[in-house]
Amino acid sequence: MRFLVVLLCSALIVPAQQPQAAPAAAPPATSPASAAPPVSSGAVVRMNSAISEPSAPWAGSGNWWRKTFLASDTTVTVDGPVRLKDFVVDGKLTLSLKNYLDLVVANNTDIAVQRLTLETPKNAIQRAFGVFDPLLTSSFSATRAKTPSTSTLQGANILNQLDQPFQAQYTQLFAPGTQVTTTLNMSKTSTNSQFNQYNPALTTSWSTNFTQPLLRNRGIYVNRLPITIARSQRKVQEFSLESTLQQLLVTAENAYWDLVSARERLKVQEQALFLADQALKRSQKEVELGATSPLEIFQPQQNYATAEINLTQVKYQLQIAEDALRRQISVDLDPDIRKLPIVLTEDSKISGDEPALDAESLVGMAMQKRPDLLSIKQSLDVNDLQIKSSMNLLKPALGLGGRYSTTGRGGRSFMTDPVTGASIPIPGGITDAFGQYFDYNTFSFNVTLSLPLRDRAASANLADSVVGKKLTVLRQRSLEQSIRQDVLTAINQLENSRASVKLAQIALDFAQKRADADQKRYDLGVITIFFLLASQNDLTQAQSTLVNNTVNYRRNVLNLQQRVGNLLEVKGVVMQ
Repeated sequence: MRFLVVLLCSALIVPAQQPQAAPAAAPPATSPASAAPPVSSGAVVRMNSAISEPSAPWAGSGNWWRKTFLASDTTVTVDGPVRLKDFVVDGKLTLSLKNYLDLVVANNTDIAVQRLTLETPKNAIQRAFGVFDPLLTSSFSATRAKTPSTSTLQGANILNQLDQPFQAQYTQLFAPGTQVTTTLNMSKTSTNSQFNQYNPALTTSWSTNFTQPLLRNRGIYVNRLPITIARSQRKVQEFSLESTLQQLLVTAENAYWDLVSARERLKVQEQALFLADQALKRSQKEVELGATSPLEIFQPQQNYATAEINLTQVKYQLQIAEDALRRQISVDLDPDIRKLPIVLTEDSKISGDEPALDAESLVGMAMQKRPDLLSIKQSLDVNDLQIKSSMNLLKPALGLGGRYSTTGRGGRSFMTDPVTGASIPIPGGITDAFGQYFDYNTFSFNVTLSLPLRDRAASANLADSVVGKKLTVLRQRSLEQSIRQDVLTAINQLENSRASVKLAQIALDFAQKRADADQKRYDLGVITIFFLLASQNDLTQAQSTLVNNTVNYRRNVLNLQQRVGNLLEVKGVVMQ
């Protein structure tokens, strides 16, 4: 028994299996083209999407014992937001667009969720390597039996026998498709029969056999197809992550511009309320002095009430925009900072010398950089691999096998003294059985063939794989058409918003001049208060229009960067 325990522990230390290759790295980022839309700022942040491989310790190692038998800590701890206090200045959270996007990538919960989506395809790679993992099985049993004898040849009136068989088997599949199985059998039999030559009798045998496919499942490439497919699918997931990350950054930056817009509109409405208040006070004085009819007071009062309503609405919209921005950088999770006022340093104004956009150049850039298109192209590689896998299963199963075995016996034996006729025990043990190895040998070879006369299932699987590739090609063409349309539409929207900003600025200048002129005309008594209030309202509307068009231009710049696919490069976000 002691030898069996030692042998079993030794068998746990098995040869090293196939080394696992590291997952494919993400493709390197390319530099943005000179024809890219104008950039307002960038957040220089690195996103580490290369996550370490999950632990798969070898049996018998210390890590294996801890992971298998000790209670694992499944507590999930989520880190809080970081670097927020670095941007607190004089009791205010001061953010430029660059710093804001920096905090978004570092703290945004939705981005953290998307980064974890790489875990599943990463685990799939290791799972694909699992077919090459070695397997050790062993068994031991002990059976004691007492049976009444029915013949004197059984050597005892009541036959008492103890059988103790042990078996250990090691199996492993190698990359060329070769499967090797090694089996060790040992048995110890003790009995009270006086006719047994060995008592206890120790028998042992060792055999090794292999099977090598010659057609189906033959070769390293075929047997590693699941690994190659898993790696390709991980690349698909990386492109999907990049596309989702772009959308999240667009949402985050739009939240920044929403707050900028709300604050600009607040200034406009405060100015409108100030003008309405001045007009109301002047009308009240005129009524008090009798310079005008009391009926003329209702228009200034209604105008002032409307300005108050508009200002109140903008204040609540401003609060909503601030709360949305706090969520983007997870300020709402920090009780010490979430109540601090927010100061945005980015100016929504645009320069007037923006270069013209080259539509074909931007479309070409989108065809090279759009992550959703790159994902479909990578899916074509997956389709090709699946077709090769289906073609492999169409082949007949022709295999070559071989087996070698040897055996030995040992134990305490008995011999008869030729003089006295007494049985003389001769000491022996398991080493005698092992010593007979390679003296008694058995060799065998075999060839097996499994030839389906009609394999409808494999043919259907191949047809499905081909159809899947055709669908992917058509989806690629459809997406390319959509990308061209998206880029051209984004360019038109950007050009339209650029022209709208210029026209809104001109309209504001005219509205300001008209309001100033009407104020002078009203002071001279040429026009009534009705015309003055109308020009002031038009001035407020022109100011609001300019604010909306300016912020809309920023959004359209962002939209074009997303449609072209270089948004991460422009913002300085690098996936590694």
